[in-house]
Amino acid sequence: MPSSQDRNVQEQLSKYEARRRQIEEEEARAKREGLLSDDDEDMEEYVSSRFKKREKAKRQALLNSVLHSKAIKDGKEKPTEEDAEYLEAKKRRKNEEKKHEEAKRTLLDKHNEITQKENEDNRPQGEKQREAEEKLLESVTSTGPLISVSELAKGVRYEDSIKTGWRPPLHIREMSESDMNKFRKKKGIAVEGSDPIPPAIGSFAEMKFPKTLIKAMNSKNIVIPTAIQMQGIPVALSGRDMIGIASTGSGKTLTFVLPMVMFCLEQETAMRFGRGEGPYGLIIVPSRELARQIYDVTNHLVNALVDDGHPPLRILLCIGGESFTAQRSACERGVHVVVATPGRLADLLRKKMMNLQYLVLDEADRMLDMGFEEELKAIFSFFKAQRQSLLFSATMPKKIQNFAKNALVKAVVVNVGRAGAASLNVTQEIEYVRNEEKLVKLLECLQKTPPRVLIFAEKKSDVDNIYEYLLLKGVEVASIHGGKDSKDRYTGVDAFRRGEKDVLVATDVASKGLDFENIQHVINYDMPEDIENYVHRIGRTGRSLKRGVATTFVNRKADFSVLLDLRHLLIEAGQELPVFLKDLIGEEGEKDSNDPVGATDDDKGCAYCSGLGHRITNCPKLESIRNKTSQSFRPDFSGQEGM
Repeated sequence: MPSSQDRNVQEQLSKYEARRRQIEEEEARAKREGLLSDDDEDMEEYVSSRFKKREKAKRQALLNSVLHSKAIKDGKEKPTEEDAEYLEAKKRRKNEEKKHEEAKRTLLDKHNEITQKENEDNRPQGEKQREAEEKLLESVTSTGPLISVSELAKGVRYEDSIKTGWRPPLHIREMSESDMNKFRKKKGIAVEGSDPIPPAIGSFAEMKFPKTLIKAMNSKNIVIPTAIQMQGIPVALSGRDMIGIASTGSGKTLTFVLPMVMFCLEQETAMRFGRGEGPYGLIIVPSRELARQIYDVTNHLVNALVDDGHPPLRILLCIGGESFTAQRSACERGVHVVVATPGRLADLLRKKMMNLQYLVLDEADRMLDMGFEEELKAIFSFFKAQRQSLLFSATMPKKIQNFAKNALVKAVVVNVGRAGAASLNVTQEIEYVRNEEKLVKLLECLQKTPPRVLIFAEKKSDVDNIYEYLLLKGVEVASIHGGKDSKDRYTGVDAFRRGEKDVLVATDVASKGLDFENIQHVINYDMPEDIENYVHRIGRTGRSLKRGVATTFVNRKADFSVLLDLRHLLIEAGQELPVFLKDLIGEEGEKDSNDPVGATDDDKGCAYCSGLGHRITNCPKLESIRNKTSQSFRPDFSGQEGM
């Protein structure tokens, strides 16, 4: 039996049908009587004037909105707050839609898209590889230039170099550019930078140094400037910023110390430094030993000037392990030059403002590799005005050069030889030695040459083991590494420097910049983790045009990329390749497949570490740094239960 609801629906339908039939009958009767024609069915429906006005207003508003959007896009009008909110909401919707579409794509779709793009790219393979490497190099050097926070915030950008009163002699100024280029080429000097580049000068007298300083250098058997000094000193005296690249033992220290001493003497002669003034010059280095060495060189020159009647210049050694109170007191009395390591200097600057103008970063690449970038930026914030900046190293890869150029003003790059090349005065011998045989082999190697000998090892524990073993064998030996306190390190280096010890065992803390006289032999107990450290290590011998020997122990534990770099370094220096390196890697004349097609000499090798045996895409040093960075962000679950 149908429900009441169904009955109601049926009644409504019946009424609707009846009404529809009634309307149809009335329309038919009207047509028969001539009251309704077929044309009347097509007549427009009546529309009120109010409705027409409302529709017209809507169309006008839509038109105005379109014109307003176009004017904003063309930059003729500024968007209102409502426009900005609308555009932002529209942008968010687009981004969400894009993310949604990207999320729906499978890895196979993405792979196919990348493959398609590569197939459509018809450029040579070498050009593609160079582009990829440039992007990678840019990504690893995009941490920002070495400028202070205040300069960055204020948008300060210096356009011109610092002006000085020094000028080259007239006969050198009148030399033609072609003659000067011939002189540079003869000395193996390459320069790069905006014109005019200061000339290279072949003698200290023509550089206008006082006879007293020349005599002081002669007493140390320094008579003729080296190639880096011939070009680097005139650049510094001219007030130009500089990046100096030259092999170890080439005289980089004097290249920046001599101009600094002359500038300080000029300032002191014009008006004496009072309490709290200075320093005028600042030299920053990565290790305490190197800082002390530069401090001694600077003091030697300053004392010679004082003995000749010139006003005294105050030099401060600012390193860890020494009395902080004494260093602060020296600053309060006024100081002309500070030789410092980054950590201690940053502490001192926070306690006392300094007026800084002449900046030197020696072994600049080493400091940045050691993670001193933030300390250096903090130090730069204490420069109250424009500074003259000089960066030096034997291995200055493109990553450091690009990084530094952002902070320098019209910098001149002075390059003597290839950046990262080994000294040609060193005979390099590579020996395959198993780990358990190294100590015995070490004693045999010590018989190759007379003292003095430097032994390098990667680990502090290996340094201690070698030191104790040689002591038991009756060898006069000293040792230094980062785990020793400052007094022990100084005592060991000083005893070796004075000739009381025949052998010094050290980690890489002694490989950068330290200058020991008459080092006959350098022994690498193990192959360093990157080729830069190898170049610095063997550069402790063969200095000042003397010959030296470097012996390196290698086995299968050495990184394959580093062995490739070593092979290329030996070939470049004209050294004989050992048989096991030929068997392991390939014949000497074989072309490295890693080099892009059509690569120039400047384009070969790694732009990150200057190694010639690999590209930046498989650089072991870059990979090591990335691994350390990722490990520093990895959570430690060792102390949690159940792990």
